[in-house]
Amino acid sequence: MGALTLRVLRVLFGRPGSRLSTAVMVLLDALLVNAAFVVAYWLRYEVEIGGLVEEANYVPLSVFLPVQLSLTAITVLVLAAGGLYRGPRRSSWPSQLGTIVQGTIISVATLIVIVFAFRPYFFSRLIFAQAAVLMMVFLGAARLLEDVLRGMLRRRGIGVVRLLIVGAGSIGRAVMQTLVAQPELGYQVVGFVDDDQEKLQDIGRFKALGVTGDLPRLLSELAVDQVIITLPWLSHGKVLSIMNHCQRRGVLVKVVPDLFQISLSQVDIDELNGIPLIGLREPVMRATGQVIKRVIDVAVSLVGLILLSPVLILVAIAIALDSPGPVIFPQQRVSQWGGTFTCYKFRSMRVGADEEKERLRRETETTQVTFKLKDDPRRTRVGRLIRRMSLDELPQLYNVLRGEMSLVGPRPAVPSEVENYEDWQRKRLEVRPGLTGLWQVMGRSELPFEEMVMLDIYYIENWSLSLDLKILLRTIPTVLSGRGAY
Repeated sequence: MGALTLRVLRVLFGRPGSRLSTAVMVLLDALLVNAAFVVAYWLRYEVEIGGLVEEANYVPLSVFLPVQLSLTAITVLVLAAGGLYRGPRRSSWPSQLGTIVQGTIISVATLIVIVFAFRPYFFSRLIFAQAAVLMMVFLGAARLLEDVLRGMLRRRGIGVVRLLIVGAGSIGRAVMQTLVAQPELGYQVVGFVDDDQEKLQDIGRFKALGVTGDLPRLLSELAVDQVIITLPWLSHGKVLSIMNHCQRRGVLVKVVPDLFQISLSQVDIDELNGIPLIGLREPVMRATGQVIKRVIDVAVSLVGLILLSPVLILVAIAIALDSPGPVIFPQQRVSQWGGTFTCYKFRSMRVGADEEKERLRRETETTQVTFKLKDDPRRTRVGRLIRRMSLDELPQLYNVLRGEMSLVGPRPAVPSEVENYEDWQRKRLEVRPGLTGLWQVMGRSELPFEEMVMLDIYYIENWSLSLDLKILLRTIPTVLSGRGAY
């Protein structure tokens, strides 16, 4: 890529949320809305899609100019009100696309009401429908291209915010798990500091850098762009001191309110004429959502067992021919709220593999809570294949049908692992374990255990049916690629 091109992209996309970047996106959206309308006019009046246009009903494009400009202004205002241009780190492309679709429908509907209230029989109604579809396509494609370009620049270190987190308590981990779950935000966490020595241990990729007194040195040495403070509310004096120091050094600083140890997922923020109001939301996974989730689990697992029965039979035959021992491997796993159930998998290791686990753990000096080896010598030939394709987990559809598991949720842990959980990690036991989950589609076994738990907790605190659907859809390419499966 040429140096000039790189400089242009740095200006346009390097700092999302800057005035220049926002102005460029507003101008681009305005041009695309106009382009969509012109193409819609051409399709209707020149190509005559939607029926022949009689000469008496032909309307020159110039007559549409006031309507075209009005649509542009209304659309930009509606998209701005929907938050499309708001915030220093823009949301993911699917979220932006949802805002674009909603904003386009509102804008075109508003314009139709205005136009036909004054001139009901003058314009073709079809042109507005065509313009709406084209606006969604053009604006959505522009945002997708922006995402691709921004990702390319971030890989070159442009537009990446080097972030340091102050505090490694529950709120600090909530920030970390959000950053793990949403890499598209473009933050690079250089590490965290905390005055509690018990918390000064690396959490996955997040490095413990020292105490808050080390902050002046760390800001210079690590070229920190932004600091997020997540200290308890009683530390307000220390918080003010850190904020003042960051401001003097020209480092952006933000504070996450502790709110008396209330979980951030429960907080609802509103305002009353500029006065911030803080309340509590209803639980994320309400009874209605749990019922719908269970109905989907039953329907999909039942259909899956029926449709996949030929695959199940072929895998079972292959295992039986490959090595002696049972085809199905039953194992005790921890269920919701800490109970246990029998989890079923296709056997992928030789008989007696469980008895060899502790010996292998000592030999490999593994300190992770979970124990997985990339080249595990206990696996059979068929076992390597079915693990890579995740076929060994298909019998768990039976567990889903029985209600012991769900299609989506944290992976079920073995009791020996749960015994070593820290208190904050036990939150992943608050929902049914799942056949697939958020960390499975974001790295699988390649992620450190702490980050797996963070992603599980993020899923629990941000659950929705649409999130379940996204995870299920992303599971398919993840399984086909075989990344992190061992």
